[in-house]
Amino acid sequence: MRMITLTALAMTLMAGRSDPLAGRIAGPPVDCVDLSRINGPDIVDAHTILYRQSGKRIWVTGPVGECPSLRPNDTLIVEVHGSRVCRNDLFRTVTPGLSIPSGICRLRSFVPYDRP
Repeated sequence: MRMITLTALAMTLMAGRSDPLAGRIAGPPVDCVDLSRINGPDIVDAHTILYRQSGKRIWVTGPVGECPSLRPNDTLIVEVHGSRVCRNDLFRTVTPGLSIPSGICRLRSFVPYDRP
């Protein structure tokens, strides 16, 4: 149920621009992703953050619960411990032109979306 909701939400919110998840298949969620293998993050909306691993895989995560300060074009500052970004890692955002970071939010699990 959650994966379907994420896909539908991401597709709806990316209307008008190329959908990076189009044609991809969701896999089982994982708790951590190796930072040396990913690029990003790209904030889609208040519920969706994308990390790109390659042309084949995109990881989808977002905040646990509400994170009203999470908006496209903001800068994401993640508190990473070690070489992986993980579920429950804390993050803040900074809006361009402002120097005060937002309140603290936590990351959910990471769902891989692969090209078949």
